[in-house]
This record gives sequence, C-alpha cells and structure tokens, in this order.
Amino acid sequence: MDSARIRLMSQDDLPAAERVSAVTFLDADRLGRRVGEPEPEPPSAAVSQRWIDRMGFFLTADPEGCWVAEDARGIAGFAISQNRGPLWYLATYGVLPDRQGKGIGRRLMDAALAHAGGRPGLFSATAHPGATRRYRLAGFTLHPQMRMVGRVDRSALPAVRGLRDGRDGDLEWMDDLDRSLRGAGHGPDHRYMLGSLRLVVCDDRGRPGYVYIDDDAGRPVLLAAAHPETARLLLWEALASADGETLVNCITTANHWAVDAGLAARLHLDQEGFLAVRGMIPPAPYLASGHFL
Repeated sequence: MDSARIRLMSQDDLPAAERVSAVTFLDADRLGRRVGEPEPEPPSAAVSQRWIDRMGFFLTADPEGCWVAEDARGIAGFAISQNRGPLWYLATYGVLPDRQGKGIGRRLMDAALAHAGGRPGLFSATAHPGATRRYRLAGFTLHPQMRMVGRVDRSALPAVRGLRDGRDGDLEWMDDLDRSLRGAGHGPDHRYMLGSLRLVVCDDRGRPGYVYIDDDAGRPVLLAAAHPETARLLLWEALASADGETLVNCITTANHWAVDAGLAARLHLDQEGFLAVRGMIPPAPYLASGHFL
C-alpha cells in the first residue's frame, strides 16, 4: 500500500498537478503511439498554462470534486471531477507512472466517486488495463470510442447554410439541449468555453445544435444536436476550419453520422479508448469534450 495522503486540491497545487499531468500523459502517449505517428512531445508552456487555467476553473466551479494525492516527494496524482446538477463527470485523472500500481489511483477515484453522490456520470477513459478494471468495478459501462485524424479533403466539403456564430443569448437553449441529450446542462462550462473557443450554432430552432471549435488546432471540441443532419452540418463547419492535420475524437458507435462525415472528408478512422457511462446511455447526436464531457 502507498503512504500518499488524499486531500482536496487547492489553487497552490495547480502548477505541481500540471507537471504530474504532463509526465503521466506523455508516458501514456509514448506507450500508445501508433506506427507512423510522430514521437509525442511534452506540452508547450502555452498548453501547460491552458491546463492550469482550465483546472483552476473547475476548482472554482466545484472545489469538492477536485482531489490530489500527496506523498513525501510531493503531488503524485490528481482527480478532477465535477457535479453539474444531476450529472457527474470526471474531467481528468492521473497518477505518476512510477507511483502506479500502489493503490493511489483507486483512492483518488473513490474520493471523486463519493463526490458524485450516486449521480449518473460519464468520462472519457484510456484503455489502461488497471484503470478499466477500476471503472467496471465502480459500475461504469465502457463504450469503445473512435477517432478520425488527417488532412481534410476540402473538395469534399459541402456548402453549409443555416449556421451562425454563437453568443451569450444562446446558452439557455443550449443547456436545454444538453438536458435532453445527457440529462443535465453544462451550466458554467458553456461560459468558460465561450471565452476560449469559437461557438457555432444552428439557427433552426426545430433542429437546434451547436459546436465549439478550437480554431488554433482546427478541430471540434464539443458538439451537440437534436438531429443527425444538424450534427453533420456542424461537423462540416468545424472541418472547414481545419488548416493542416485535424482530429475528431470521442466518437461512440451511437454517433456513426460523424464517421460518415469524417470518411467523406478523407480522414482516417481508428480506435481511442472508451466513453465510460453510469446510469445513462451514450449521448447522441453528440461528440463529447475530453474535459467538459
């Protein structure tokens, strides 16, 4: 057994927790690197700062869902979870590679799940064997996820109409759409994402939908729609913003409309971990965000 202490995270822990995250996920990326993919690199200073800013937001929005494991050498792991009304989600979770297999991850997950209070929940999970056993024991169903990567064939992009840039006044109906798809709105997450990403919405109130687009990376971050056709239009818009390599991930089998759109754009399809859900079904039409679910 480990000697780490599991405690609530503080703002002062964020830089150390970011370093743990960088080391942990770089190690996982190197182990999971596919043939032909470039060697994974440590996050840049800008990416590290964005992680700190995002986790600082979570810590402000729902501090009792944010935990760290601390031992004599410092922060060894973290679990950042959030309650949004009747829904719980795990934003990110990791333990330093040389501290894994000692019970730290289990204790962090126990703390995060206790915060859930029996709520339905979801998170995007890697295929790490020890972690997946833990998720199943906690009552989560693991739905395989796909991802699509590559350069968009711009000649395959159709003309898209009926979309516009989103604004503050859209957040109320977007939360209503969230509730119909995943049982709860994103609440304060929407306002945070609106400040850092481009929001595009569908004007058709009979078939509403929205997508957040990271224009720097040229990829969709979170997409929700009332109808697959709306979802396809929103994904086409996101793909049209790509300049170079793009990524569409968190695609479950309930969202094959996204597979069809990505294949038409000449992206490559492969598998990427699981969407873990408890007390709910995978949302559709919906592409989850890795952090905001």
